[in-house]
Amino acid sequence: MRRSTSVDVAREAGVSQSTVSRALAGDGRISEETKKKIRKTAERLGYTPNGIARSLQTKKTNMVGLIMADILNPFYPAVLEIYTQKLNAMGKQLLLLSVPKGFEVDDVLPSMLQYEIDGLIVTSAVLSSRMRDILHNRNTRVVLFNRSVDDFSINSVCCENRSASMEVAALLVAAGHRRIALIGGRPDTSTHRERSAGFQDELRRHGVQIIGEQFGENTYGGGYRAAINLLSGPTPPDAIFCIADVMALGALDAARFGLGLKVPRDVSIVGFDDIPSAAWPAYDLTTFRQPIEAMVGRSLS
Repeated sequence: MRRSTSVDVAREAGVSQSTVSRALAGDGRISEETKKKIRKTAERLGYTPNGIARSLQTKKTNMVGLIMADILNPFYPAVLEIYTQKLNAMGKQLLLLSVPKGFEVDDVLPSMLQYEIDGLIVTSAVLSSRMRDILHNRNTRVVLFNRSVDDFSINSVCCENRSASMEVAALLVAAGHRRIALIGGRPDTSTHRERSAGFQDELRRHGVQIIGEQFGENTYGGGYRAAINLLSGPTPPDAIFCIADVMALGALDAARFGLGLKVPRDVSIVGFDDIPSAAWPAYDLTTFRQPIEAMVGRSLS
């Protein structure tokens, strides 16, 4: 059976083919009544515009690329859902590429660029200077999400990591904690550096020094192992700040089930992100909420 074309829609709706194309593209010069008539006719005939042909005409694909390097972290599926909703509302499509474990953004970016995306968002990772130059030469707009770099030519959207972590430190000190430890991820990431620096600066302002610091994978297992190491020492902490909720959940289970401790009686644990599972009754984690929706909206503005 032959597929319907814009010519068929135009004939049935009693308009020109160019009017059909403009109406289905949302052209403001076409009246709402005509748009409605054309959309109904197109739906009845089973016609959908050819996105490839349209992109050749407009030089725009209406596709936004999203590269995620930490997709197993429960924080990022929530981010992905909001990006999908907002881009759909803007009439744009999302092209997602995940960076496999052991690979870097530079390894997958060439595959993304094959699709002539209109813009690129990179989460939980950074771009090398070489890739930044390639994107600049292609005039591809790029935004880093939840990461920052010391390069003013690259836009980035983050929460106030430093001040947020200072609030966490002040909370723990106000609760009477003095033996405080930190569980972080990769020290070379901006989120780790900013959250760690803000947290420790605020502790020092109160005359408190962290008694232990563990680095590891930004995963449940990474948090579990780090907490076991900290809490098994000769002077275990009475409070632990984890720079990500997924690590805090691992730390909680390490304390409760790995070492038989009572939380928060024996040790308090605080996270960062406010992922959905942090509110589960099994965890009821104290955490700092990132304003994800506002951050996503800002990155698309």
